[in-house]
Parts: sequence; C-alpha cells; structure tokens
Amino acid sequence: MAGHRIFGTPFAAVYPHYLAKVERKGHTKGDFDAVITWLTGFDDAALARHLADETTFEDFFVAAQLHPNAPLITGVICGVRIEEIDDPLMRQIRYLDKLVDEVAKGRPMAKVLRTA
Repeated sequence: MAGHRIFGTPFAAVYPHYLAKVERKGHTKGDFDAVITWLTGFDDAALARHLADETTFEDFFVAAQLHPNAPLITGVICGVRIEEIDDPLMRQIRYLDKLVDEVAKGRPMAKVLRTA
C-alpha cells in the first residue's frame, strides 16, 4: 500500500510555508529552526543539507533522531488527534505541524519544547 503523498514531498518544498506562518505571527526563523532541532536532532548544517538535497519527508524523518519527549506532543491538528494516528511517519509529520502551530501562537518555547 502506498503512503500518503506528503511522504514523498521534499521537506524543502514545505519549509518556506512553515517559516512564513511563524514569521507572519511575529516569530523568527531561529524559533522555527530550534523546534526542528529539538524534534529531529538535526543541527543547522544537517538541516541545511536536507533542505539543499530536497530530502523527502519520509527520508527526513528516517534520518532524524526524534526527541524522547516527542510523544508528549498531543492535541488536534487538521481535525485529527495526534496520539490516535497509527502511521508513525504521519504522526511525526503532525508533531512538526503541531510545534509550528504552537510557535506561531506564541506559546513559550519552554512549553513548545516540552521542557516545562
């Protein structure tokens, strides 16, 4: 069975949209990149490489070392409760969506990064 089309979409194609959402709400690229670093374990160089190589979402998350607190990301995104998503890759993508939403809404970074 084929996966969702987002799995084969280059992360670099969606990154500017995430960034625009965060910046439109008055937050910075640094805030957004901090969220990606926290979730995936990628440093700035690794993130830049994935963007330049147009790594698909699937390969992006295969290469990631998800933060141990990532399962603490719960709630509804796109009308679906994250903790009820069966497909692990889709759940990881929705974790990122949720974190972007939280940054855009101005939630304190300590809470976004599940450290408080």
